[in-house]
Amino acid sequence: MKVINQEQVQQALTFPTLIAALQRGFATEHVMPRRSVFALDTQTTNHDAFAVLPAWNESVIGVKAFTYFPDNDAQGKASLYSKIMLFGRKHGEPLALVDGTQVTLWRTAAVSALAASYLAREDARHLVVFGAGNLAPYMIRAHLAVRNYDKVTLVARNSDKAATLRAMLVQAFPEIVFELDQSHAALITSADVICTATGSHTPLFDGRWLSPGTHIDVIGNHHKEAREVDTATILASRIFVDSKTNVLNEAGELLIPISEGVFSADQVEGELADMARKNHYLRSHSSEITLFKSVGTALSDLLAAKLVLEQVECGNS
Repeated sequence: MKVINQEQVQQALTFPTLIAALQRGFATEHVMPRRSVFALDTQTTNHDAFAVLPAWNESVIGVKAFTYFPDNDAQGKASLYSKIMLFGRKHGEPLALVDGTQVTLWRTAAVSALAASYLAREDARHLVVFGAGNLAPYMIRAHLAVRNYDKVTLVARNSDKAATLRAMLVQAFPEIVFELDQSHAALITSADVICTATGSHTPLFDGRWLSPGTHIDVIGNHHKEAREVDTATILASRIFVDSKTNVLNEAGELLIPISEGVFSADQVEGELADMARKNHYLRSHSSEITLFKSVGTALSDLLAAKLVLEQVECGNS
């Protein structure tokens, strides 16, 4: 059994290869039970959690376990720790223990970009990203792999983190304009694609500011009572999700409008597996607003970890 660390994961993956692997994997037969997320504290102000995510397909079985302690930053520790265990499907033998923290960053961004490849306008030029945490550079690199953006605007509470991220991106992508800004009507109106990757429990912008043709990618929130986008945004959009089972169990973005009686689960137009099987552009016209809500799936962990293992075995990391 191989033990694969963060550095090996980083060396093994590229977004074009990972996005392609996710498309193939979601389009083929698989089993993905609902993930189990356990709150570790009964206090409503504490969001510490432990989760287990199983999945399997015809070649491999996988399970990811992770802990989420959002206040760890103040203690000088990471907020997320994760491992993925892979087993062979034929005989059930252990194949690898893969660093799940790094895989999670890669697969979250790649899932987002895969959905955007189906839903974002092909002429999208302005990307607005909320959040400047560990996930933000992965999100930006993934989206740059599926659309030709001229401008990326970063919006974040922590101005120092945002400035550091911008400096890194300017060096890596000198042909693209990177700006720092705050959330306001003019910015949201100018966006072709909006990604929200924050810990915010309240909407980041007013949905009435959205322009026709915008695609919104919502990935930061996993709580029933919280949301990164408001009801106006949901009602204005065609809604797609990574997993109906998980999203309708966890995501306030949809659960709050459902509780308000203005949205129903039947209005979700498709899951990522449906999108991957069709594997073509899903926007029906250029002026519609689309939204993809992701809370994470065990299958994306399985597929990403399996790709890492294959690359390691081939000597590519």
